[in-house]
Amino acid sequence: MARPRKCLYLVFISYTLQQMLTCHVAYVAGDGRWELLRGNAGISAMHIQLLRNDRVVMFDRTNWGPSNISLPDGKCRNNPNDRVSKMDCTAHSVEYDVVANRVRPLTVMSNPFCSSGSVRPDGTLVQTGGDEDGDRMVRLFSACEMDGCDWTEIKSGLAVRRWYASDHILPDGRQVIVGGREQFNFEFFPKTKDPKVYSLPFLSETNDNGSENNLYPFIFLNVDGNLFVFANNRAILLDYGKNVVVKTYPMIPGGDPRSYPSSGSAVLIPLKNIEASNVEADVLVCGGAPKGAYQLAWRNNTFVEALNTCARIKITDPNPQWTLETMPHARVMGDMILLPNGNVLIINGCAKGTASYQAGQDPVFAPVLYRPDNPIGSRFETLNPNTTPRMYHSTAVLLRDGRVLVGGSNPNPFYNFTGVLFPTELSLQAFSPSYLDPGFSGTRPKIISPDSQSKIEYNSRLKLRFAANDVVNNATVRVTMVFPSFTTHSFSMNQRLLFLDIMDFTPLKTVGNGKSLIYEVVMKTPRTTNIAPPGYYMMFLVNGEIPSEGIWVQLPLI
Repeated sequence: MARPRKCLYLVFISYTLQQMLTCHVAYVAGDGRWELLRGNAGISAMHIQLLRNDRVVMFDRTNWGPSNISLPDGKCRNNPNDRVSKMDCTAHSVEYDVVANRVRPLTVMSNPFCSSGSVRPDGTLVQTGGDEDGDRMVRLFSACEMDGCDWTEIKSGLAVRRWYASDHILPDGRQVIVGGREQFNFEFFPKTKDPKVYSLPFLSETNDNGSENNLYPFIFLNVDGNLFVFANNRAILLDYGKNVVVKTYPMIPGGDPRSYPSSGSAVLIPLKNIEASNVEADVLVCGGAPKGAYQLAWRNNTFVEALNTCARIKITDPNPQWTLETMPHARVMGDMILLPNGNVLIINGCAKGTASYQAGQDPVFAPVLYRPDNPIGSRFETLNPNTTPRMYHSTAVLLRDGRVLVGGSNPNPFYNFTGVLFPTELSLQAFSPSYLDPGFSGTRPKIISPDSQSKIEYNSRLKLRFAANDVVNNATVRVTMVFPSFTTHSFSMNQRLLFLDIMDFTPLKTVGNGKSLIYEVVMKTPRTTNIAPPGYYMMFLVNGEIPSEGIWVQLPLI
């Protein structure tokens, strides 16, 4: 902190040159492929959201001191209460253009550190809370095709301070903001009626004295319209409209915490048979840190081994029970990303310690693939390892081309590139699962219609045409829709994948030698907003396990 700004600038330059030398390097060894996209994105990507224009909004915090990218048009953030730089003319948010592989600085003035977010039905990112001058702020970012978009900030948009909270889009287009540090309640944005804040005692009951372990709760919209809320080692089903707990789930086996700072991760397993009257829904929670790990790391500099288990529960079952599975690696601070074919990618994180500054050790470099439909004992597959530690404050998000964008990692206060065990990481990487290997080019389908950005209706028949070089049969074809997630602190908020019910499959045309074929599938779109909240989704045609490049489709607000 005492380093003069000139020296800090030299550190940035040295770091940037080092990263530029390795930009665009790709390496393959085993299953999956890593590619360095940008050695320097300007900021460390602590929060990340893909938008419908294939651009990714990223940001960290405003009181870390100067970043490595300047604000546009000579803008500066003037805050006399800032711990490092009272006048900061660098950006702490950027827009990453996936297609052009470039970053553009954005202007965020209030501090969005450890905040939350969701994308509303019109495609606007609604980002909530943070720390200090940003703790009650709501920030809006609208996707646009040109470079004119920037943040709009709404002061006191939240009723109470939200720091380490979780958001979820709701069937009516609002978003719910749940919890946060010392906040045992929830609220909605935008506000439609009083009261502005609703008490949720469950969050107080799951608060471990001295370490909390109930922050960034895992929130999923259940197929019945209620919210599944997981904090620490327990979960409830909440009727948020009446503020009534309609179901209490058993404690996770072993009782160890899985929420921040013990920081496991969680996903809603892809939904199938969505036209059935009794759609089933499972939640998977993986990794975390044992009880007391946070105190041991902070007080004794002792880093205990992370949890090596996943726990899965059918939340729609009348008598739900957790089932434990063992992962190939112990992992805390990992990220879980739903892939277009319905598999789950577990990536990033550490094998020892817990979330918080300099509280984690032993980075886990190898991603793991989880196949939800396989029998227990055959669901995990270890993939090709990264070479860059992605630890505290790292992120991952699915892109429309099927790659997973990986960024962030800063387990230090402020920007630190030297003199620390794990320096601040400004780079962006892409992980390409094996379905993107060139050997699958003949199997990989290409969507012909509908066009990207098309609007589709609920509970209707939708025709999709696609081409493939190899012969395709109806037994191997599936259509999936993925809601893009807001990822931070090991939780991808709003992440949701649907398998659409296929009603008809027709080969339409054979060209040349019979290997270039065109097909049409007719499927049923989601019937209710409880199954699929309104908004923009990525739609994929999956042949076996090989997905097409996705297209954007929009389900309307009704």
